[in-house]
Amino acid sequence: MLCGLLLLTSFVSAQNSQLKLEDIWASRQFTSSGLGEVRSMKDGIHFTEMVSNAGIQYITKLEFKTGNTKDTIWSSASDKSQEKKMEISNYQFSADETKLLLETESEPIYRHSTKSNNYVYDVAAKSTVAVSKNGKQQYASFSPDGKSVCFVRDNNLYLVNLSTNQETQITSDGKRNEIINGATDWVYEEEFSFDKGFQWSPDGKSIAYYRFDESAVKEFNLTYYGTLYPKEEKYKYPKAGETNSTVEIYIYNVASGKAVKADVNKEADQYIPRIKWTSDNSKLCVMRLNRLQNLLELYAVNSSTGKSELMFSESNKAYIEITDHLTFMKKSNEFIWTSTLDGFNHIYLYDLNGKLKQQITKGKWDVTDFYGYDEASGTYYFQAAMNSPMEKQVYAVSKGGTPRLISPSTGTSDAKFSANFKFYFITNSKIDQPHIVTLHIWSGKQVRVIKDNKKVSESMSGYNLSKTEFFNFTTSEGVSLNGWMIKPTDFNPSKKYPVFQYMYGGPNSQTVKNEWLGPNYFWFQMLAQNGYIIVSVDNRGTGARGEAFNKCIYKQLGKLETIDQIEVAKWMGKQTYVDASRIGAFGWSYGGYMTSLLMTKGADYFKAAIAVAPVTNWRYYDTIYTERYLQTPQMNATGYDENSPINFTDKLKGNYLLIHGTSDDNVHMQNSMEMVTSLVKEKKQFDSFYYPNKAHGISGVRLHLYQKMTNFILEKL
Repeated sequence: MLCGLLLLTSFVSAQNSQLKLEDIWASRQFTSSGLGEVRSMKDGIHFTEMVSNAGIQYITKLEFKTGNTKDTIWSSASDKSQEKKMEISNYQFSADETKLLLETESEPIYRHSTKSNNYVYDVAAKSTVAVSKNGKQQYASFSPDGKSVCFVRDNNLYLVNLSTNQETQITSDGKRNEIINGATDWVYEEEFSFDKGFQWSPDGKSIAYYRFDESAVKEFNLTYYGTLYPKEEKYKYPKAGETNSTVEIYIYNVASGKAVKADVNKEADQYIPRIKWTSDNSKLCVMRLNRLQNLLELYAVNSSTGKSELMFSESNKAYIEITDHLTFMKKSNEFIWTSTLDGFNHIYLYDLNGKLKQQITKGKWDVTDFYGYDEASGTYYFQAAMNSPMEKQVYAVSKGGTPRLISPSTGTSDAKFSANFKFYFITNSKIDQPHIVTLHIWSGKQVRVIKDNKKVSESMSGYNLSKTEFFNFTTSEGVSLNGWMIKPTDFNPSKKYPVFQYMYGGPNSQTVKNEWLGPNYFWFQMLAQNGYIIVSVDNRGTGARGEAFNKCIYKQLGKLETIDQIEVAKWMGKQTYVDASRIGAFGWSYGGYMTSLLMTKGADYFKAAIAVAPVTNWRYYDTIYTERYLQTPQMNATGYDENSPINFTDKLKGNYLLIHGTSDDNVHMQNSMEMVTSLVKEKKQFDSFYYPNKAHGISGVRLHLYQKMTNFILEKL
């Protein structure tokens, strides 16, 4: 087999039209760039972007209408106030746009969080001063008047007066793995998707902040290799059914230097997934969610006393997903909310007493993102899967009106709006078309093309690529499923081909989208060039098809998804051009979980599978994600155990490759180790590979990883 593989590699290398792994993972010829980090200025006429040229960084001011550069606000070459040239990773303006906060020397902590050195740049004076010289900071943010900066260091919250450089410590009890002020713990950052745990009030007189007490949360150890004695790192990770952090909200009065506690702790075991200031400076909205995540409440908290009043509540028979769509009106006592109340995700308008004023969007389709509301014109802007769950477009709608399409009608589009909603960028792509970024005015008329990724398209034209086909089929249980398929470039319907089934399959996710896939698309094309049919199907539980399809997996995570993916293999096996004895599977994370179930519960239908960083038992995963869909292990033990692949390793028949990063802080390597233990116990042979010091994304070694997986497919499938 090794000789055959070497011959194949030589043959592929000799053909200019044939893809190689180096073309995908070593070359950047297929890297499709999107809009980038452009930011509207408050006038809605100009925007800024950060660019680099010849080793020099610039923050430039451009005009929306023409795209012309109006000014260079900052450059690393012209900033002479520092001893060495500054390289920035992020920036933010003060509210009056006279100052910049420059973030440098950033170090990653977890998925979102970083710590950095921050500097304040005075645009007029062209001078830069350090925010603090006492250590790196997290989440440094200007006060609304631009006179102060608030930040987190060593789990405590600090305030710096920019005119005097006086540093005031707001909290003093912060301690690693015990108390966190102004930031979030690991599980909030990962599962509620935010890490900055404080917010200035609109008038700058108060700072609302989170306080996490994670003392009772159990620790997990990560090992980092490369030294004589490997480094051990401990962090707090609450596994399903275990103790969470106790979370409180405090409101600090800048003038008095005192803080009050928000009175929203109705239960000892609860979540506070969001806080947000209302248009009233004296009222902070605190979002409270019960541990089972099926009851959500919004409280209006008095910033002076901490007393709260219930504004709004929503319950669900399954669970409620958290978003950032909550929007408080500036000119009326109303707020915007998105919900699946009628079975599909839509936009609603409520008053501050929780009374429904109007359902803004309606139909048997899901709103998939909400961009904002223009109070001047009374227009809501949103993304929706209106025509198909496989495509998403951008719309505008007024109260009582019909949604108006303001993006291309095919493919998947996303939008970014100017501060006054007069201009917006659209990023559109298709599964076989890289990103095209265009600028539009409010009516929808295109002004100009910003990026067309022409070089990527030209590179693609030099290779022998197959057309991706979208399809739909109905399972034996009467479930309609959507998928896409890539056939070999020299496809002959009279031949029999092996099938490689790619999946993720997790709640509210999608792999079947008419959207640019990135590097995996070219890997799949490479496999197709080598005689494989690549197929991906969205099972039950995935997104953009309404609540019933999405939430039918509740309390039985993995069960229906596995049935559906087995149905895919059975349906493919019936096609005249498929070799039903050669069907394989591949998935990462939740997809790795699915492939592990397919090789055990679905062993009769799969010859080979690759599971990368899989969950193998939901008892090993975190509280927020797992319990949202399964409740706790104490409440629903069968839901956990009947769908955990470690309990079905006795069924394994085919070739199974297990891959994991040893320092995965998200899906712990414990999952793979327990899978190995179970496989060995059942005397099952398998392949495995582990990447030292790599986290969940196994970054930096993709060429090696995909060579390993490609070799396995060519040999075993």
